[in-house]
Amino acid sequence: MGFLDSIIGGKGATPKEEEYMDLDLAAYEDAAAGEEPALMYVKIATINDLKDTPRVKDEVYNNNIVIIDIQKLKLDKITFERVMKDLKDVARDVNGDIIGIGDQRYVVITPTSVKISREKIGGGN
Repeated sequence: MGFLDSIIGGKGATPKEEEYMDLDLAAYEDAAAGEEPALMYVKIATINDLKDTPRVKDEVYNNNIVIIDIQKLKLDKITFERVMKDLKDVARDVNGDIIGIGDQRYVVITPTSVKISREKIGGGN
């Protein structure tokens, strides 16, 4: 199951090949290479244990949004609760936000003044 499938619940019929569109991401990355750095980035992380949290926390303190895969972390309840407490404290500390998505497989944590809407857009339910 892919990242987006787990977030938006991509269950059902398998898409046909003609439903896909090829994207030339290399051309986009080449065009963006000469631009000035952004004020904020969306970073992707995986937390497997406590030693992975400082880097994630640093990214939030550096004003970046972080999407964290916590699936393996959930195998150890005590470590999971401790890491989640740390992440919630960081979100509160920077006046950001934190939310679980994708059947609680992912956590999104935001920096100062960035809030996450709990309202879904489209997709029915």
